[in-house]
Amino acid sequence: MIKSRGRFALRPKIAAIRSWSTLSDAPTWRKGRGMFTKAGILELHAAMHERLDLLLHHVATVPDEFRHKPISGFGHPSIWKQLVHIVTCEEGWIHDLQNRAFPGWGERDCRTMPNLVAAKERIRGATRIYLGDLTEEQLNTTLTTRPVDWGGELRSPAFILLHVITHAFHHKGQIVAMLRILGYPAPDTDLQQV
Repeated sequence: MIKSRGRFALRPKIAAIRSWSTLSDAPTWRKGRGMFTKAGILELHAAMHERLDLLLHHVATVPDEFRHKPISGFGHPSIWKQLVHIVTCEEGWIHDLQNRAFPGWGERDCRTMPNLVAAKERIRGATRIYLGDLTEEQLNTTLTTRPVDWGGELRSPAFILLHVITHAFHHKGQIVAMLRILGYPAPDTDLQQV
């Protein structure tokens, strides 16, 4: 039986974060020091896309009406909306990191699985090119100028790329749950497959 640590279990951690009087007290990742490497981010980014490819291959076997069927309890209420969201968010963040306006796109612009796969591969390549053009120092340095469409605290490119990766896994998990609800359970798409 798993015991709950209670709803206040994070209070000591939050209190510690709030107690940082200067950045010198903060953990290394908060200071913008080189916590990430290009090779590490590239490896995680590649693994994320490989796992998405496994999921897309499975979703392609699901009847179209189920891909678009709304399921309550999810912020993006269909498998298709979730998939489009994953891909558009990666593109949006990469545009933001380059201080380029992102016109955005959605379901209406990507109606078929081949279109979605092509968009995903195009964006995957653009992310890898962007990352390849950075030095290790640039990768780990917090932005100093707020990009046009930026939301939230300024971060380093490495931090945002890690966010793109964890964001994709979050929504991939929601898609896997949706597939189970619809009676089309997905194969293992975890980062560390067993």
